[in-house]
Amino acid sequence: MEVLKLTTTIDESGYLHLNIPTRLAAGDVNIVVVLNPVSSEEEHKPRYDFSDLVGRLTWEGDAVAIQRSIRDEW
Repeated sequence: MEVLKLTTTIDESGYLHLNIPTRLAAGDVNIVVVLNPVSSEEEHKPRYDFSDLVGRLTWEGDAVAIQRSIRDEW
């Protein structure tokens, strides 16, 4: 089995022509074609800015000891 990914062009009449060399032996094959239109304008969704949520916790004491004491309560 081979997985091929390529970008090609559909002509003005709506035909897609594929000429793909493979390393498979001669014989019958199953072909699956997934057409995914390529946008000429790359649509980039802006990533959310988490800077308003960033903070810093000041911790006094031994964090591991407190974690163990909480766990021992169970």
